[in-house]
Amino acid sequence: MADLSRAHIEAFLEMMSAERGAAGNTLSSYEGDLEDLQSFLLASKTSALAAQSSNLSAYLAHLGAQGFAASSQARKLSAMRQFYKFLYAEGLRGDDPTAILDAPKKGRSLPKIMSEDDVTRLLEFAAREAADPGPDQLARLRMLALLELLYATGMRVSELVSLPVKVLDQEGRFLVIRGKGNKERLVPLSRSAIAAVASYGEVRRLALAKTGDSPWLFPSAGKEGYLPRQVFARDLKGLAARAGLRAAAISPHVMRHAFASHLLQNGADLRVVQELLGHSDISTTQIYTHVLEERLRELVQTHHPLAKQAKNPD
Repeated sequence: MADLSRAHIEAFLEMMSAERGAAGNTLSSYEGDLEDLQSFLLASKTSALAAQSSNLSAYLAHLGAQGFAASSQARKLSAMRQFYKFLYAEGLRGDDPTAILDAPKKGRSLPKIMSEDDVTRLLEFAAREAADPGPDQLARLRMLALLELLYATGMRVSELVSLPVKVLDQEGRFLVIRGKGNKERLVPLSRSAIAAVASYGEVRRLALAKTGDSPWLFPSAGKEGYLPRQVFARDLKGLAARAGLRAAAISPHVMRHAFASHLLQNGADLRVVQELLGHSDISTTQIYTHVLEERLRELVQTHHPLAKQAKNPD
């Protein structure tokens, strides 16, 4: 039985190589996964060819008990599905036992964020550098404006770097952002963001007076005409390192997460944060519910009568 199962696995791998053009690494991965499955089934006194859905479900449960991550289990299930579809197509089985198997649920990783102290430290350091009138002050003022806008609005980095220059002509405390699906949303600006953009805009105007203006707030010589997000991310890490922060843990996207998390920590409603982030579905914003859960726990511990009694027993 073992030899027969092995022959079917080899035939499957040959098909994947010849007909699907699977790469060598993919074939090796399939082979390892199917051999692991075969070993489990043999120990359960069955074979890959004779296995039923219950046997394959038991194998997935075995993987979970062994500590395999949901992503690893999903990969092995994918190999199993391909293999049994092949057996069915070749007439070697009259059914596909993987058809009713559910993919293991992947845990949703919590977003990386910065503390309020770290954000303050970064912004204050950027402000000190921007105040230096020496060479390349425009670049330092640009970085400060980028950071203030990012932390004030939580906009996506692609939305930030592609802001039009007409932003400089806007008055008031709000900014219109054109996001995914060409949808517009209104976000408030902090006083420090308004000041940083104004300072940058003045030096920008003088720098471009001779070469001609650009339609972009953060112009660049690149093909898009505005600052590439990769350049901003690189420069942000450099700034973080100079500020004494761990550069590897800081990125424009991490600051967007910090914006959302800090709002929730300070009492903002999840629906409001959804609107500000430009999420079309509340489920996307719910990655921040761990922040809400912690805040609710603190509220209960602080204000609930029973919690107070527990703290102050007679």
